[in-house]
Amino acid sequence: MKFERFEDIVVWQKSGKLSVKIYNIFKDNKDFGFRDQIRRASVSIMNNVAEGFERKSNKEFVRFLYIAKGSSGEVRSMLYLASKLNYINKKDFTLLKESSEEISKMISGLIKTL
Repeated sequence: MKFERFEDIVVWQKSGKLSVKIYNIFKDNKDFGFRDQIRRASVSIMNNVAEGFERKSNKEFVRFLYIAKGSSGEVRSMLYLASKLNYINKKDFTLLKESSEEISKMISGLIKTL
């Protein structure tokens, strides 16, 4: 698997879509600490994929992919909290959770490939 640019990496594209969804779903949430943290965690996924790729070393890329995978777990954890606090409806919770699980699996696959 050879990428010319990080923009070509499907997991980067999907994590960007996840970030946009999270920004939109939580935009009116008045718990600013929660809202900002879930946003930061979602953006961290795509940014770590991009930063790792730009390091131009498989070892560095893998290191940043593990960080991105951790951020994906953080997003899922925050989603469970959002559900318990009634910050999110069941449909959005399921959609975002499944998306973050898919991203995490894709990152694992990319790590194995590298």
